[in-house]
Amino acid sequence: MTKNANNIANLTKHFGIILGTERYDECLKFYRDLLGLPVWFEKDGLCCLRFGDGYLMIETGGVARDHRKANYENPTMLRFNVCDVKASAGLLEKHGVSVRIKTYNWGIVGTFTDPDGNACELKDAGDPFFVN
Repeated sequence: MTKNANNIANLTKHFGIILGTERYDECLKFYRDLLGLPVWFEKDGLCCLRFGDGYLMIETGGVARDHRKANYENPTMLRFNVCDVKASAGLLEKHGVSVRIKTYNWGIVGTFTDPDGNACELKDAGDPFFVN
């Protein structure tokens, strides 16, 4: 396939997600230290973490909730395709993160929230839809 200059996806060097947070320090520690996303670069009020082939930029300016945000507050869920959902959930639970495991006919997921109440999910990386 040749690159089409009229196609934004083909002109994009890095795909990223920007996550506005109210509890910036707690969220940064959560994604960087607990989940282990490596730091790409930092500036005042933001930290850019490597997120697979792209990035997750943690910034100030969001709104926190003490519980999972409703879909109208933040309809986005961050997904982590892992080798073993239950083992990954166990690692998070050792650090006080509650993970809800659900089994469907299409696979297993484990949902949890970050310190701002943003939804995150573990998913089996062996799902045939994600295998190259």
